[in-house]
Amino acid sequence: MTDSDKAVTTTKVISASNARMMARLFNLGNLLSLLPGLFIAPLILFAEVERTSMILMFIAMIVPPILWFGISIMIYIIARHHPNEQVGHYTQQAAYRYYGMIGVVIPVGTFYGTDWKLWIMTGGIVGLVLIPWTIFCLVKIQKENWQDTEIEIEETEGEMA
Repeated sequence: MTDSDKAVTTTKVISASNARMMARLFNLGNLLSLLPGLFIAPLILFAEVERTSMILMFIAMIVPPILWFGISIMIYIIARHHPNEQVGHYTQQAAYRYYGMIGVVIPVGTFYGTDWKLWIMTGGIVGLVLIPWTIFCLVKIQKENWQDTEIEIEETEGEMA
């Protein structure tokens, strides 16, 4: 090994506030994906809306969870492998809840066809389970004692083999 091939180790500090925010991220996405449904579903069920408006509101209620499903995969990959193990734990728990609830909707919804009332009721059940559980987890994350995390990064100077 020559002088130009020496390994240099640097230390990087991941702040406690960064870890807390990353732990919250998946849970916040879960809440935001269900938020439109909290307002639109009662309108569809209890208000007299014309058919075209109802279809548009139904689409506005369905699209955010579908988009979050796709985005959440990327968030999961990033947060699950965070240097602070607590971040990975909370992310994994939030993912279990979300994917579990969405995973129930698909096989059950197969038998609904176009009966929109059943779809809305199923979404309501998902919200009744997921929202309080997620809020409880966010409170737990906030109360957690977060510490800065030091990681060592090894860089090799010189020519690459």
